[in-house]
Amino acid sequence: MSRIGKKPVPVPGGVTATVEGQHISAKGPKGELSVVLVEEVLAEMTDEGIKVSPRDSSKRAAAMWGMSRTLVSNIVTGVSEGFTRKLEIVGVGYRAALQGNKLMLNLGFSHDVAYPVPDDITIEVPKLTEITVSGKDKQKVGQVAAEIRRYRRPEPYKGKGVRYAGEYIFRKEGKKK
Repeated sequence: MSRIGKKPVPVPGGVTATVEGQHISAKGPKGELSVVLVEEVLAEMTDEGIKVSPRDSSKRAAAMWGMSRTLVSNIVTGVSEGFTRKLEIVGVGYRAALQGNKLMLNLGFSHDVAYPVPDDITIEVPKLTEITVSGKDKQKVGQVAAEIRRYRRPEPYKGKGVRYAGEYIFRKEGKKK
């Protein structure tokens, strides 16, 4: 039994959700998102919200149940509130700046790294060492944050690099004479 799958997804005010077979779409103040669920689960609209249940008692249906409910929850949350991922830049001379539709990263290379910002993603640079990635699609926000982090991953000796806010970096001790 899936503990997550049992709970219905509440639809907040200002958001309209429609269920048409396996296709679920939600429209809200941030925009419109949709998801197509796998055949092993059944989605229906109830008074409490959108309820996802397995079609049969197979192992695959049980495995897809919680995941499908989470996908529906993510599109409802995305169109109502949106998602945000914060990145921190640590290192002497490392900084970020926004120039038009490109994020310019100075990460200790001989050149600046220019990252083109995708259409439905908003990137803000409140400080030179902080980057905020936000948007309505949770998967795309996480992917953009991971791509930015990949340019200079945090290293274990000095901790320099691009890291997620609050991420713990396991530190190693250097060589001894």
